[in-house]
Amino acid sequence: MAADLPVTQQIARAQQGHQKNPVNIPISEVEDCFVYNRHGKRIPFKSLYDDKKSIVIFVRHFLCYTCKEYVEDLAKIPKRFLTDADVRLIVIGQSSHHHIEAFCALTGYPHEIYVDPERQIYKKLGMKKGEVFTESAAPCPHVKSSTLMGSVKSLWRAMNSPAFDFQGDLNQQGGCLILGPGSEVHFTHFDMNRLDHMPITWLLQLAGVQMVDFRDQPRILDV
Repeated sequence: MAADLPVTQQIARAQQGHQKNPVNIPISEVEDCFVYNRHGKRIPFKSLYDDKKSIVIFVRHFLCYTCKEYVEDLAKIPKRFLTDADVRLIVIGQSSHHHIEAFCALTGYPHEIYVDPERQIYKKLGMKKGEVFTESAAPCPHVKSSTLMGSVKSLWRAMNSPAFDFQGDLNQQGGCLILGPGSEVHFTHFDMNRLDHMPITWLLQLAGVQMVDFRDQPRILDV
């Protein structure tokens, strides 16, 4: 029943952190879905956040230049910051698990990563298909490439991957959630377009993790 669904809040980046109206997230509908690790092992989605708070980030596809650059900044978060806060950091893509190792090597990402190749969780959570751009949207601070150059780089990597594989549905957008322990939903943001990633410093602050200055290599911010 809808009344039993956890209530969380969708945050608009363009509003500099001001909250929109609360939205219902059907987290109970995805708890029994499976994700796959880099070895192809099937893992219940709920196990990723059942025992502790987790930042869970869904990316578009592994060849997307904005996702690559965003994950490159996620890679700069020291593991000890997550350990000290007792928080897991998890990236989920929509490709085959065979692409995980190459993506981690490309981005330097050392934290947890899984895939949802059938996009069951994307679909059941209602993540957007297609893109909507607004003039008021703030640029994502983690995307460094221009649209033209970034798209050329993505296309080049696709052409050089097996079977010209884009490693996911190009129209599928991602998002991020802060979940757990258990079925508690603390925060959600579903991307409206490829540039609509939530600033990582905001996610760290919301999850109670020591923040990092992403303008340079990791530098602790005094808070």
